Amino acid sequence: MTETAAPGRVLAHPDRAEIRLEGVLHALSDPVRLRIVRELATVADELSCSRFDLPVTKSTTTHHFRVLRESGVIRQCYRGTAKMSGLRRDDLDALFPGLLDALLTAANGQYARLGDDA
Repeated sequence: MTETAAPGRVLAHPDRAEIRLEGVLHALSDPVRLRIVRELATVADELSCSRFDLPVTKSTTTHHFRVLRESGVIRQCYRGTAKMSGLRRDDLDALFPGLLDALLTAANGQYARLGDDA
């Protein structure tokens, strides 16, 4: 993901070596954050934050994206006025092989069984 932001608009991300399992699991333990990750996992690149239709306020949405970014689950950058988000699949797969796929499979199964509000 290339970051083309004006100075002061670059977002902090943990380096791959700083990503911790407990931080990733905490980030993915929230249903709204898991929903964001499920959606990001369906695309090859990035999605604008405004693309997500979440059942929370804008400030709460911002909080959820920040938790995902600070835990190392997603990478965010500004493209013009849009904040773009992408899943850090390569980093997560390198650090925790099979974890992301297992969590996504389980989450998709739960959604099929119980619906998106589960």
